[in-house]
Amino acid sequence: MALKIRLARAGSKKRPYYHVVVADARSPRDGRFIESLGSWNPLLPKDGERVKVDAERVKHWLSHGAQPTDRVLRFLDEAGLAKREARSNPKKAEPGKKAQERAALLKKAQDDAAAAVAAASAAPAEAEAVTAE
Repeated sequence: MALKIRLARAGSKKRPYYHVVVADARSPRDGRFIESLGSWNPLLPKDGERVKVDAERVKHWLSHGAQPTDRVLRFLDEAGLAKREARSNPKKAEPGKKAQERAALLKKAQDDAAAAVAAASAAPAEAEAVTAE
């Protein structure tokens, strides 16, 4: 039996409230669970007591092989009960291949326009130098 530590939604429409529960991975989100470990109230201010978790019971279930979901793992990491690996994508800010091609074409067009302006401004200066002689 695969165990998950996950959130079960409670509360009324547009007023969410979640219970942190241990459940069989095959059971539905708000269905049967084995044990309730805490709660999360996302409507409270961030500096308030949004997440409440029974640390001792969480450690017990983690030692028995229960896998926390991503959101629950965030809560457990903040509480110091589990370690969440940082997701780093160093190429996230880089533009894609098509955007790089467009940028290269734009740069080339700007360079050509600057060269044309420079040539146009240099031509009258040369003409004046020739007429002055």
